[in-house]
Amino acid sequence: MSLRNDFAENIVDVLKNMADPKPVLVTREPFDVEKLAITQFPAILINTFNETRADYSMGIKRQGTITYIIRAFVRGNELDKKKNDIIERIEETLDTDRSRDSSRKDMKTQVTFIEVVDRLPPLGEVAITVEVRYLYTKGTT
Repeated sequence: MSLRNDFAENIVDVLKNMADPKPVLVTREPFDVEKLAITQFPAILINTFNETRADYSMGIKRQGTITYIIRAFVRGNELDKKKNDIIERIEETLDTDRSRDSSRKDMKTQVTFIEVVDRLPPLGEVAITVEVRYLYTKGTT
């Protein structure tokens, strides 16, 4: 499996197990949020986005930065509170292991941007941009 998929699967796994507000649905497969049952919230969709690569040192080392977009959906009353709670919990959960469950010391995960998406109540949505930076040897990813 590629590093891109390994990192994305790790993000799915850790978010499935995060504390309250514990998401009911965490997936990489697109879904229609309007068709979810009330019992399926909070719901999280993880999308692999862009990747940049650059030479890190002379020779064979390179640095990659993969961007993931985490879209979190909440429903009900007190939407602003629910959005803030899920943002905080996602960031805290990802920060518990910034190496994405690997023994690699050359890896760092960081939330870089948070966007509150305008939706009509009773739905709320936030888009959280997460970057995973890592070093690799040319020809091994």
